[in-house]
Amino acid sequence: MAVPIIDFSMLQGGERAATMARIDHACEQWGFFQLLNHGIPLELLDRVKRVCDKCFKMEREEGFKDSRSVRLLNELIDGGETAKRLDNIDWEDVFFLQDDNQWPSTPLDFKETMTEYRAELKKLAEKVMEVMDENLGLEKGYIKRAFSGGSDGNRPFFGTKVSHYPPCPRPELVGGLRAHTDAGGVILLFQDDRVGGLQVLKGGRWFDVRPLAGAIVINTGDQIEVLSNGRYQSAWHRVVASANGNRRSVASFYNPALQAVIKPPEGPAAEYPSFMFGDYMAVYAKQKFMAKEPRFLAAAANGSCD
Repeated sequence: MAVPIIDFSMLQGGERAATMARIDHACEQWGFFQLLNHGIPLELLDRVKRVCDKCFKMEREEGFKDSRSVRLLNELIDGGETAKRLDNIDWEDVFFLQDDNQWPSTPLDFKETMTEYRAELKKLAEKVMEVMDENLGLEKGYIKRAFSGGSDGNRPFFGTKVSHYPPCPRPELVGGLRAHTDAGGVILLFQDDRVGGLQVLKGGRWFDVRPLAGAIVINTGDQIEVLSNGRYQSAWHRVVASANGNRRSVASFYNPALQAVIKPPEGPAAEYPSFMFGDYMAVYAKQKFMAKEPRFLAAAANGSCD
């Protein structure tokens, strides 16, 4: 058993129905799948790898060596307390790209490359959401409109998280990224094609999301779970630290606007409450690594969508 791998180009031919069914099965049973032939030029992906790796080397590597994660692990090792494990930190260097925040200045083509990449990823996210619309029996564009709050004045949020997981001297003592579900909508990950570490939980077992050259990993977040009334569950996932290799991870998030009200489709059997996404994010910021079900109830209790 392995995380599904799907050829997105097959939607254009005689295998469309079978490909739609494979995507539906992946969303229902895994909450994760790897997408090949997704339309993003491989040359662009190569440039993304290059500029992100250079950025880490030029701007961030030395800073990570002085980070809290490194300091706490060294203190644990130096103190001889290697029977303990650091369960409240991540062995990760990370920064975020949004339309309105400051981006790294090196290498010189970082911003140009990542702007082009983010535009392509956003288009791919909307294509994937239209597939979900159809598989869920919803009108075309339903999820995108829900993420906009039903208003042209609100736009879905699109952000990108650039992470590196440097080699860890004692990976048994700390995780790369603690287990969690993603708060938002559709997540598109361009992961390292040589160094693994990403795992998804299914049936009580952790499965590797194996590195696959040229693939974009898709996973569904908590808001898709609500909009599908639980049919597409958000999946718990984590990153395992490694002593070998510096793992690169570029994750983009297509999320609702903060003002969007998220709720299941109209019907008598709604399994989830309605809430404003901004209220959900306020809860998630404090409870990211905790069970997701209480987050839905806590966000609804805030009552901003009334």
